[in-house]
Amino acid sequence: MELRHLEHFVAVAEERSFTRASRRVHLVQSALSVSIRALERELGTRLFDRTTHQVELTDTGLAFLPEARRTLAAAERAREAVAAVKGVIRGTLRIGLMQSLTVVDVASLLARFHLLHPGVEIRPRPALGGSAALADEVRRGQLDVAFLSLPGDPLPGLSATLLATEPLLLACAPGQLPDAPMELELVALDGATFVDFPLGWGSRTAVDLAFAAAGIERTVPVEVADVTTFVELVRAGLGLGFLPRSLLEGRKPGLEIRSIIPSPSWDVVMATPTGHEPTAATRAFLEIASTDLDEVISP
Repeated sequence: MELRHLEHFVAVAEERSFTRASRRVHLVQSALSVSIRALERELGTRLFDRTTHQVELTDTGLAFLPEARRTLAAAERAREAVAAVKGVIRGTLRIGLMQSLTVVDVASLLARFHLLHPGVEIRPRPALGGSAALADEVRRGQLDVAFLSLPGDPLPGLSATLLATEPLLLACAPGQLPDAPMELELVALDGATFVDFPLGWGSRTAVDLAFAAAGIERTVPVEVADVTTFVELVRAGLGLGFLPRSLLEGRKPGLEIRSIIPSPSWDVVMATPTGHEPTAATRAFLEIASTDLDEVISP
């Protein structure tokens, strides 16, 4: 049984798609399918149920997945031990990123990390399902570290370091809030129509919690998973919208901006899993992050 077959199996199991998994492991889809079939022949069982629209693990695949992950993790630790003897850090850093995160300059952190540890492969992953999806991937060990925003109760299975807190400001098209003061009471928005991000995004969660705490409601007929499109829809008058102050910089023309009392807050944290031993690459990144964060967080 080859490690690459296990890596391919885990990729398909986690992505639930041969197309996405092939991009992840940098293989054409036909080659990935051949690899999975070879592993299934060796084990003498099917690992996946394949249909036109989805890929699901069989019962055997579900049982095999944690063992495959443990084997790959053990192999990674063995490679790290050999590299440590030589005085270098190798391996992979899998890092989750929110879309348009500007309050923390993660790119500068990664550049410094790469300069000090060029033997580590950096694999950034965007938050396709928002911060909730990133948190779940960290918890399951699919990501080593993630920068995310999930207000509310502490996240189980995660260790989170608060990096920055920003107020969420209300944006709207001119004239949608006639004669509104610069500071607006949250209760004045009861029943208002909003453009917002999908459930699971940090700012969406923060606003939903704020409205629930105030005992008021809103309607969200328009959801969009892209900051630029979000702003354009708000500017066009499709609804009100909340955005962190840092994401409104450079996007204010054509918008009216209001502060809200009480203001929903957008908290950015750096999250790591509590149930997985960090790799040497992860420990090295966290050391750099803890040292340099003051320099890469916008005031």
